[in-house]
Amino acid sequence: MKLLYSPASPFVRKVLVFIKELGLEDKVELAKVTTTVVNQSAELAASNPVAKIPALVLDNGKGLYDSRVITAYLDSLVASPSFYPAEGDARWDVLAMEALADGLMDAAVNARYERGLRPAEKQWDDWADGQIKKVHGALKALDGAAASFGDRIDAGIVGAACACGYLDFRYPDIGWRENYPALGAWYAKFSERKSMQETQPPS
Repeated sequence: MKLLYSPASPFVRKVLVFIKELGLEDKVELAKVTTTVVNQSAELAASNPVAKIPALVLDNGKGLYDSRVITAYLDSLVASPSFYPAEGDARWDVLAMEALADGLMDAAVNARYERGLRPAEKQWDDWADGQIKKVHGALKALDGAAASFGDRIDAGIVGAACACGYLDFRYPDIGWRENYPALGAWYAKFSERKSMQETQPPS
């Protein structure tokens, strides 16, 4: 298999953490691509029609996307452990937390694009501020649940960790640890995992 990726993407990082945690490193080739909305990678578009990373190209040439589809597929390749509970409330709790983490990352990336990539005369401050408001909404929810995270690892936990890591990477002045101390304390420990250390975005 081949993963089309950019190391700065938090969604890519989530997939990379899965690959490492599930012991699939020797089964996935990493292929870095450069792509933006206005300058799309043809290789990426051939595997994902909306030209977004990550995309996983299977051995038969079929492309899988987005990150939640890819992580679920990777999880299906191993007998144990499963990062997605098979049934019951635990399954829906994990899926909901993964969606919450992805929503945080979506909002943070959108604000980054608006203020970092769009020409200054075309930027919409209210829209960007609204995205950051979403970030804080997600952080508040994760902070309220962080005491229950313990040492477990699943798709929701990995997503939350990669979302926190993206804030450190792109928003070092947002002060999320001070405002959400339970989440910060949990992340300080979780980020020591080898899979997190080896997938840190470029400085």
